[in-house]
Amino acid sequence: MTQPGPNRALRLGLPIAALVVGLDQLSKFYIIHVRRLADSGPEIVAPFLDLSFVWNRGISYGLFQQDSSLGRWLLVGLSVAAVLLIGMWAARTRSPLTVVALGLIAGGAIGNAIDRALYGAVVDFLHLHGGAVWWLDFPYIFNVADAAISCGVVLLLAEQVFFAAPAQT
Repeated sequence: MTQPGPNRALRLGLPIAALVVGLDQLSKFYIIHVRRLADSGPEIVAPFLDLSFVWNRGISYGLFQQDSSLGRWLLVGLSVAAVLLIGMWAARTRSPLTVVALGLIAGGAIGNAIDRALYGAVVDFLHLHGGAVWWLDFPYIFNVADAAISCGVVLLLAEQVFFAAPAQT
């Protein structure tokens, strides 16, 4: 039996979003102020993971780079609008998996919006790669917020593929 969406969204989605924001901001504080990765340069963590500091002034994959104050605040506003729409979606859904996914996405969007508001750009620092396998070397550097957004999207897609009710004809 499922409960109405708004209660589940508050009880499940908000804590997940808050956890993502907290982990994201703590990791970025550590990278900037404790590890001082911007000054020290890239560090190898594992054969498949480096820490590499990048200021991302755009959106995913560095698209739509914004060097102006107007562009920065437009991206912050877009993030706020997206979080509001995600909250409305979460309040209407009856699926706990959808609420979890939306909590991950909203938390990631808030984490990156905080960066844009504070620094004018998003702090990216995780670089996964294939080590010596050149075709697995992704030029994508990301952060905890980006990972949460990606996981949320994968959960939404998985729910539609594996758990959605068959279409009525």
